[in-house]
Amino acid sequence: MSTLLLNLDFGEPPPKKALEGNAKHQKFVKKRRLLERKGFLNKKKQPPSKVPKLHSELPKKGETPKVDGAWKVPPLPKKKKTAASSSGSEQSLDKKAAVPWLTPAPSQKAGSVAAKVDLLGEFQSALPKIKSHPTRPQKKGSQKNPPQKNVPQNSTNTHSENKYSGASQKMPRNMVAMDCEMVGTGPKGHVSSLARCSIVNYSGDVLYDEYILPPCHIVDYRTRWSGIRKQHMVNATPFKIARSQILKILTGKIVVGHAIHNDFKALQYFHPKSLTRDTSHIPLLNRKADCPENATMSLKRLTKKLLNRDIQVGKSGHSSVEDAQATMELYKLVEVEWEQHLAQNPPKD
Repeated sequence: MSTLLLNLDFGEPPPKKALEGNAKHQKFVKKRRLLERKGFLNKKKQPPSKVPKLHSELPKKGETPKVDGAWKVPPLPKKKKTAASSSGSEQSLDKKAAVPWLTPAPSQKAGSVAAKVDLLGEFQSALPKIKSHPTRPQKKGSQKNPPQKNVPQNSTNTHSENKYSGASQKMPRNMVAMDCEMVGTGPKGHVSSLARCSIVNYSGDVLYDEYILPPCHIVDYRTRWSGIRKQHMVNATPFKIARSQILKILTGKIVVGHAIHNDFKALQYFHPKSLTRDTSHIPLLNRKADCPENATMSLKRLTKKLLNRDIQVGKSGHSSVEDAQATMELYKLVEVEWEQHLAQNPPKD
């Protein structure tokens, strides 16, 4: 039998340098995809035909290497060194220093520097977040001096300003003025019983104004002074109910009144002296009215001299609302000075 001779030509094996280039390219693509998944790189939205795959090594002169047998990359022309290219190379080198593992391995070819510049310049647009890294030290510096630290300084300034305004700014909320009208009960009407009570706030607004029916029989209505008449007692509030209503308003508040101990006595109530302001025993008011400091001046006279207003006139009797409002206005004239005096010399209960 004749022998068969087979002459098979399987082609030359690919050069080792091409295989090494493909392996480096695959590693580079893997790293880039990993960065894209982690959000460090933005995916390119260019068509694949316009984005050529780059090798870390440049082909030899006159050769057009194939990548996966699909397309060819023309050789890169030699570029002249200009100021723009030098600045671009400096930026790329800075970028390479910041992220060294993103750049491919250095090549010993003559045109490797130009390839590096083009490759890194291509990825500069895809690294917006890496550009923001140098701004992190600025954020830390801003945290050292946050603008919010100025807030407590302003609050302390306002606190110091309010501190010297005296206790008058805090007291109006807890300060009331009260005046009561009495009728005569008991033997010959010599016992004074509560028949009307009026309470106003710091601004003079009426908080409470009721006619009150005494628990005892009324002997003398004292209409000329009290303004109370028999018809006022028809629908008057019983004393026990009125007393509980009044004490709810007075408890814990500073109470201003003129000869107010008489009103407390009619209410059968004791108010702390530290929370009581009696305008009949404030020497500063008498001094302003050019009267002896130790004398007990009437509310009508003090109101006329200091407020230039007439109260308690006519035969219809007094108005407890009008008297309470006048008492509060008189106290406001000496409030700051008198409160400072009481702070230095607190009264004993």
